[in-house]
Amino acid sequence: MAGPLTALRERFTPDSEQAPRDTRPPGRQRGARRRGRPKRTGIRRFFTWRKLIAYVAVLCALLIGAFTVLYYSIDVPKANAQAKAQSNIYKYSDGTILARTGEINREMVTLDRIPTGVQHAFVAAENKSFYKDSGVDPMGILRGLVNTVAGKGTQGGSTITQQYVKNYYLSQEQTASRKIKELVISLKVDRRNSKEDILAGYLNTSYFGRVAYGIQAAARAYYDKDVDDLTVEQGAYLAALVQAPSQYDWAVASPKAKRLVTRRWNYVLDNMVDMHWLDPAQRKHMRFPVPVDPKPAPGLGGQAGYLVDAARNELIAAGVSEQELAAGGWTITLNVDPAKQRALEKTMRQGLDGPAKGKPRAAGSAEEKQARADAAATQGGAVSVDPKNGRILALYGGRDYTRHYLSNATRGDYQVGSAFQPVTDAAVMDAKMRNGPAAGGLPEIKRTARALGMDTDGGFGTKESVGLGLMGSSPLKMAGVYASFNHQGERVTPSIVKSARRGDETAGLPKAVGDRAIAPAAAQQVTRSLLMDGGKDAVRAVRRPSAGKGGVSDDKRAAWYVGYTPDLVTAVALFGEDAEKRKQIPLKNASAQRVADLWSDYTDQALRHVPAAWFDFGAESGVIPNPAQAGPTGR
Repeated sequence: MAGPLTALRERFTPDSEQAPRDTRPPGRQRGARRRGRPKRTGIRRFFTWRKLIAYVAVLCALLIGAFTVLYYSIDVPKANAQAKAQSNIYKYSDGTILARTGEINREMVTLDRIPTGVQHAFVAAENKSFYKDSGVDPMGILRGLVNTVAGKGTQGGSTITQQYVKNYYLSQEQTASRKIKELVISLKVDRRNSKEDILAGYLNTSYFGRVAYGIQAAARAYYDKDVDDLTVEQGAYLAALVQAPSQYDWAVASPKAKRLVTRRWNYVLDNMVDMHWLDPAQRKHMRFPVPVDPKPAPGLGGQAGYLVDAARNELIAAGVSEQELAAGGWTITLNVDPAKQRALEKTMRQGLDGPAKGKPRAAGSAEEKQARADAAATQGGAVSVDPKNGRILALYGGRDYTRHYLSNATRGDYQVGSAFQPVTDAAVMDAKMRNGPAAGGLPEIKRTARALGMDTDGGFGTKESVGLGLMGSSPLKMAGVYASFNHQGERVTPSIVKSARRGDETAGLPKAVGDRAIAPAAAQQVTRSLLMDGGKDAVRAVRRPSAGKGGVSDDKRAAWYVGYTPDLVTAVALFGEDAEKRKQIPLKNASAQRVADLWSDYTDQALRHVPAAWFDFGAESGVIPNPAQAGPTGR
């Protein structure tokens, strides 16, 4: 009965007294809405979809307005100060001048002198959309700004127009303000100048290494010909080279760098095919065009060129651009000690003329002629480092920079042989200390080598290759490895630059002593084992505690000795090289003793007036001298 009574009551009740009925679906009713979507409070009330869209619109409007202001306030400036380029001054650690460099080598050429295929090679390498774009790559600019603010250095993405503007109108500094100027000026230059003028300007202002500015100077420096006569293959190499001139210069490139520049050369040619600028059949038969040997600049003969090159490479690695460095005005002071440098040069010069020990040969005799021939086929390199701070105190790169451009002190293409054994020992000891007796396999050895500063591209594939020391390295890197043993396992990266200044600008240099590579106890144990080896077999003449390891590589093309006292670490190596073809060959008169004698002769001279010191293995082990070697500092 309740049902009909209720219906009758509702029927005769006035409309004004009846509660309004919500006809919306249950999920949309007011109560449900209040329960499911609580009212936004605090900062959340500012972030609805509509408000976010409004914020983005306002931000875009502000950016467009700001850019408009910048566009009309920034004018295209006059050409930068390349015409006022100064010399760089290189000094020894005591302030005496080593060398002056920096004369600009440039010859401007018109675009019609540059073969079309060579022009296309550069466009294919750097900016395939060059002929169609407005002079800028917005995403590339944004990426560059972000990376600059984040401190990640320079990044790719700039168009040819932007690079031309940077080279011709602006400085090489990597700042946000400079990149904004580059963007605005690039837009204006693209509207004002033809693509042909921009491309010609880019090709005439780019830096190619070998102190060569512009495509004509590069053609002379790398192929000994005028730009008119460059082939497409040669143009593709120069186009690939611009990305990293010092790294990709074939005459000094490491094996890894040669692979990289060859890959980029192929990339350039393949892009030309994609753009229909090169016939696929023609591309198929192209071969890499090896450049001619460089002609070093005047004033860099003897060891000066090797020292300057080592300093330049270190500054470039620290973030100073090659073009900025080549423009000059820098005063660069090296860590090199003049007295130790003279001692190393004298030792290596005498050692390369024949065996370090032995009776003189009669002039003109067959034995003397053979000795001269053997000496001509032997290259020497050495680096001497202070293990306390990583400073390079002396460096020997070869007989003469003007005759042998590639530094034997920094090249890493010869096998290290048994000089690698202490790295293996360090890896095994360190792994066992951290992970137990079963640790210390190939991955640990490779990891330790990398942590100590060695390149690990090859030679680490098998136990046999590691045991024979088939990996390549340089005297510079091996001196750093052994200095790390001497520095309680902290990685030492040898550094040749003490300071670099240009006006108020100072180059930031990385610390030579870095993170821990191996445990201190492992480093101490390696030194203990090398004390015995060095004292018994190699360095009796150095009357002070010394540790070291040497040997001849498995292919007989290199002989090494790397030794150290508490005060000095020196890596010495002899390399077999064909004097004409610059190819590796087996050494004549190769022996570990010969190289160890060179190490001893130099170390004795370098430390003649330095009191003998002993290796400190810490309070737990005590100070352990080597009785077989302790004694007077001289002979």
